[in-house]
Amino acid sequence: MSRYQSINPYTNEEFASYDNSTAAQIDDAINLAHALYKKWRHENPETRSRQLHKIADALREHEDDLAKMMTLEMGKLLRESREEVELCASICDYYAKNGVKMLAPTPIESDLGNAYYLKQSTGVIMACEPWNFPLYQVIRVFAPNFIVGNPILLKHAHNVPGSAALTAKIIRRAGAPEGSLINLYPTYDQLSDIIADPRVQGVALTGSERGGSAVAEAAGKNLKKSTMELGGNDAFIVLDDADLQVLRNVLGDARTYNDGQVCTSSKRIIVEKSHYEEVLHTLKNVFSNLQAGDPLEADTTLPPMNSERAKEKLEAQVKKAVDAGAEIFYQYPEIDSKGAFFRPVILTNIDKENPIYDEELFGPVAEVFVVDDDDDAIQLANDSSYGLGSSVISNDIERAQNVAAQIETGMTVINGRWITSGELPFGGVKKSGYGRELSDLGMMAFVNEHLVIDVTKNNQ
Repeated sequence: MSRYQSINPYTNEEFASYDNSTAAQIDDAINLAHALYKKWRHENPETRSRQLHKIADALREHEDDLAKMMTLEMGKLLRESREEVELCASICDYYAKNGVKMLAPTPIESDLGNAYYLKQSTGVIMACEPWNFPLYQVIRVFAPNFIVGNPILLKHAHNVPGSAALTAKIIRRAGAPEGSLINLYPTYDQLSDIIADPRVQGVALTGSERGGSAVAEAAGKNLKKSTMELGGNDAFIVLDDADLQVLRNVLGDARTYNDGQVCTSSKRIIVEKSHYEEVLHTLKNVFSNLQAGDPLEADTTLPPMNSERAKEKLEAQVKKAVDAGAEIFYQYPEIDSKGAFFRPVILTNIDKENPIYDEELFGPVAEVFVVDDDDDAIQLANDSSYGLGSSVISNDIERAQNVAAQIETGMTVINGRWITSGELPFGGVKKSGYGRELSDLGMMAFVNEHLVIDVTKNNQ
């Protein structure tokens, strides 16, 4: 696919389309971004800090426009789109407030001389971002790199081109220098050429395993650093001492937020047997009380998926699972709509031979497993080629921390579902990718840690 289209998944009607960027447009964008990188190398980050605060203010000022565009293009509930804008503004404020200090030189104890390392920008970064959080995925890369001094070229998902254009427009009008964030609509061949360009120094991708593999290959071939945030099949572990009210509260949206289209969403719910029935009936209560409808309307709690294609893929995965022996504990009734609605479903009896055992189901599907004890829960959680996020529900925090420490994953939330904020590192292991975004770790992703050591005294 090369054409970028805005298709409302509630109506399945196209309301805008965007031509691919020309070779000349791409070259001009790279030139502009590279020139800005050279200029920023001679400026202090304090100036960018002030500009980033203004960008945060601009995001809040344009919250209505951004939220509506995201909802129209990929179908998320309007209130969740508004939450996303506020989250992104807070991330910008976080780096505006803390970024300068985080970039201060770090001293190194050494008998060889006075040593420290500088934290310097490296150049233009190509960001390839997905549709499920059209603004957050961009800001997660943009904000820290803006403070560092790395301009961003953006290739957003084919189904959210309007969100990409609006984001870039708001950032530019907030006072960011030309070239800070340039939105492009490249083909996949053009993307490979951009990555190969010597003026581009890194690639940040959030997306599928297949997309990550292709982009990582292109980056590796050209010796460009990359960060990859890929899929997840996150474990949500319920220990036998879980507080039932906490459990019910967390399950309230663990599989329905963003219609389950979250990389770090709790896809595999692993329950010690004393709470198995409680979990099943809590999930059934959550799913059965959803209200399908227009995501722009306040009373809607079940929106369409991001596209008809995504809906059909998930339906095929569920059918494949059931054909292989999985059982449907509950499924939402038929929905009378031409929109891309998927009927939320609870699956049980998924054994290791089931073809979906090690697949990511990206949507409102709850896979519920029963285990005997903590060791079984940990073993099942780790029996996955993914390792992005996880949750542990327990009334004993020390016990929960012990379980968390044994899970092969990048993130664990105790007594909660997935969470994100500017100060918290985001990323995974195994086929969920490598590198981190956000926090001080994410800020260093595309930084040159430049050693400086004064050995004058040793040579006098």
